[in-house]
Amino acid sequence: MKKIIGVVLAMMVSFSLSAAPQYIQLKPLDRLVSMPVGNVSGKAKQLPIITWGGDIATIYGNGNQRSTVPGSIFAQHGLDYKLVREDVFTNQLKNYISGKTPYLRGTLGMINSASDLLAKNSKTKPVVFYQMTWSAGGDAIVVKDNIRKVKDLKGKTIAIQAYGPHVDYLARILSDANLKVSDVKIKWLSDLTGTENSPMAAFYENNVDAAFVIIPDALALTSGGNVGTGSEDSVRGAKILMSTKTANRVIADVYAVRSDYYENNTDEVHKLAKALMESEEALAKLIANRSSQSSNYKKAMSSAADILLDSPEAIADTEGLYADCEFVHIDGNVQFFTNSNNLRRMEKVSSEINKGLKQFGLISGNNQLAKVSIDYKRLKTGLGTTGVVQKSRFKKDKVSALVTRKQQQNALEEGELFSFEVYFKPNQKSFSANLYESDFKRVVDLAATYGGAIISVEGHSDPMGYLRSKKGNKPSVVLGRIKQSARNLSLSRAQSVRDEIISYAEQSGVKMDPAQFATVGHGIAQPNTGICGSDPCAPKNTDEWRSNMRVEFRIIQVEAESEVFMPL
Repeated sequence: MKKIIGVVLAMMVSFSLSAAPQYIQLKPLDRLVSMPVGNVSGKAKQLPIITWGGDIATIYGNGNQRSTVPGSIFAQHGLDYKLVREDVFTNQLKNYISGKTPYLRGTLGMINSASDLLAKNSKTKPVVFYQMTWSAGGDAIVVKDNIRKVKDLKGKTIAIQAYGPHVDYLARILSDANLKVSDVKIKWLSDLTGTENSPMAAFYENNVDAAFVIIPDALALTSGGNVGTGSEDSVRGAKILMSTKTANRVIADVYAVRSDYYENNTDEVHKLAKALMESEEALAKLIANRSSQSSNYKKAMSSAADILLDSPEAIADTEGLYADCEFVHIDGNVQFFTNSNNLRRMEKVSSEINKGLKQFGLISGNNQLAKVSIDYKRLKTGLGTTGVVQKSRFKKDKVSALVTRKQQQNALEEGELFSFEVYFKPNQKSFSANLYESDFKRVVDLAATYGGAIISVEGHSDPMGYLRSKKGNKPSVVLGRIKQSARNLSLSRAQSVRDEIISYAEQSGVKMDPAQFATVGHGIAQPNTGICGSDPCAPKNTDEWRSNMRVEFRIIQVEAESEVFMPL
């Protein structure tokens, strides 16, 4: 993760820490935006972009200028656009409805939040036709020192931009922690960054416990991504609870087009999708060979810095924006729009987004986004196969060493985001999907969504055999063997569960990374009934007895463990 604090923060509109942020009331967009629907006209149409690393490729494809340059990738496809940076989504919606542009640029969550508004007229119903990126480090939730896990957000106050890219991010992590939107207090702000009405500004308030921010703000608040010292722009004790380097399949950046325009200009929309893919690929090659093409590279980054950050000198910050997103390219678009086995396909992600937005009262949930039907075989001509990563993103031996160290230090809860338990019967050794399908589905979904986290599978054993032997005054050597046998059995169970989950996923058409999992055998060391003195507490009833026979799953953040996780 690049520390893009310098130039970007220096350019931000300064705000006084003594000026209280002005919070706003969240209203559904169909009540906030009201205007007549216009027709799209004009030769050089507006193409909206936002301040995001993925949009660097759009600028590059347009010839490194706001208006399409002759000979550029866009021009070669017969496209002619004026790029307009618009980070306020309500302004984008006004331009879209009025006909200034037929396109919307935002996260899938942002476009879903306008589904009720845009469904009022058949002309403006959005059709999603292109996925640009996944956020892979550019967005984060920063918390104060009284919050260690996501479930600790219960009852806390969270600052977040209304109608922005983080609303569905919040809904997803609350759901995974078995929390409801009503379990937290939310302060809505109009801006994303750089003003006194942004989540970063609100985080300085004593009554705000957490804030969803872009990564430059997160790094500033936490003294460079560590723990805030209280000096400069940081808050003492503040830390990043989780960024999209961990939750790397939550925020999808997309383009959508008006239904009426797509119906009459299908070829143009398909050409735009192809041009965007070519631009991503060309930019990736330029960056990979930047040492031999230094002048072209500098021109591309400087132009993007000027258009996105209002400063052509902000090249380092532009590089940071690029590093914090993951382009999906042609193969990723195929997976997103057409692969029914893909757990992060558009329909599934959109459905989970809508559940959260409905809880916030933003939408009715009755209007589903449409997706475009594209001949990807034709679109793929001339493109590479980038965008689908087959190799493991984790170093298996390092994952094992990290989890072993945490186990020895009794520190597995450090970095834990979510956890849940699965129970088994006495003497049970097999864990088939027939018995545990709902639990297996949950693990597979979490692994797919939090692709930057490791998942520990921790076996626990019933301590009754040990306690009976100790009560029977068995010698210490016998008691030691019982403990070791319990550890071996619990590890064997954890390994069996892991293997069954991976097998279940593969049978469902889902490819999983075995290196993302680490198995642990606790034996009788951490019973749910607790520790009495130096031994497990004896269960008082059957329910307590059975509660110790379990496998526990933890989703653990390892963003700071560079030896464990290899970001794309």
